[in-house]
Amino acid sequence: MAIRIVRLGTPRAKGEGLRIGTVRRPPRGVPKAAFATQNWYDVWFPNLAPSLETMKQAQAAETPAQWNAFVRNYRAEMAAPEHAHAIALLAALSQHSDFSVGCYCEDESHCHRSILRELLAAQGARIV
Repeated sequence: MAIRIVRLGTPRAKGEGLRIGTVRRPPRGVPKAAFATQNWYDVWFPNLAPSLETMKQAQAAETPAQWNAFVRNYRAEMAAPEHAHAIALLAALSQHSDFSVGCYCEDESHCHRSILRELLAAQGARIV
């Protein structure tokens, strides 16, 4: 039992389980009925996505200092009770079931899911 951190829209791994989209917006040009069959996500959970302002900050980050500013802001957002509770819930669920969380970004090292991975691990999540 564990969480996988994935790029949405990629082929699913064997045993991946439910795929949760932690993105601000659904994929463009894809009908809702096709989200799961096209490997985007089964459930949309924007609660763990960066706010629109913070997401734009990440997209514009060109230097390590700019990226670090994004990381600080995203971590601060995720420290709010409603987000922290969601992270704790997913971490606890990872002890009992297989599922994945993800985002569209090609490079995980410059994506909020890299920070989300750290936040989940800090809460004791089992991560593949």
